[in-house]
Amino acid sequence: MSESPRDPLSQYLDAARSALDAIEATQLGPIREAARRFADAILADRLVHVFGTGHSRMAVEELFPRYGSFPGFHPIVELSMTFHNPVVGANGQRQAMFLENVQGFGPVLWRNFVTDPRDCLLAISTSGCNAVTIDVALEARRLGMAVVALTSVAHSEASTSRHSSGEKLHEVADLVLDQKAPAGDSAVWIEGLPTPVSPISSVSGCTIINLIKAEVARLLTAAGRPPKVLTASCHVGADRARELFEQTYDDYRRRVGVLYR
Repeated sequence: MSESPRDPLSQYLDAARSALDAIEATQLGPIREAARRFADAILADRLVHVFGTGHSRMAVEELFPRYGSFPGFHPIVELSMTFHNPVVGANGQRQAMFLENVQGFGPVLWRNFVTDPRDCLLAISTSGCNAVTIDVALEARRLGMAVVALTSVAHSEASTSRHSSGEKLHEVADLVLDQKAPAGDSAVWIEGLPTPVSPISSVSGCTIINLIKAEVARLLTAAGRPPKVLTASCHVGADRARELFEQTYDDYRRRVGVLYR
């Protein structure tokens, strides 16, 4: 008698726990180092740029802006490569996937900003193989910025770079944070369905994002420069929450002003 297929819900929960356990076992050191570099940039009144295409947009916006986050991070999201909900037709997914593999995007993007070697870049790509993200990382390094990659090394090693250099994101970064998502990302196999469903990288990637956020907040506070945090009214009351909302976005506007001088 053949063994019954494993429950899909249990498969996903086990895979997610396995990824988080692997992060705890192997990635806390690199995460602390990334947080130290990011805190140094923020304390110098410079910025941590955060870039991702496709569904990596979710991790970008998890870092800032949302409740429990704070200025110092500069989210960069290109709508042409992240606006997925039309799927087909104008602004469709085919166009987005084509554009994220067009060479030469990095210099075009960074030409919009006055960067500084004290800035950092957090480049996010689960596959680590899309040309645009690699291009953005390479140009950031040319401009003197430290580059931290948030990627799945297992997925990247099973994939082919679409950048003309042949390099993958983790190979061009100064520091690598491994999401521990499996090759192919999806983790659940259904009896009778030949391909897996339910990717892990959103869970594991956003976990690393929030570990970074927590450690940067600790370092800024220890340095006597506690961040202004977008905070829910259940923590501080409605009036204080509104005040923090305005102060946080005023602080963000001040910080990003250096990019346009």
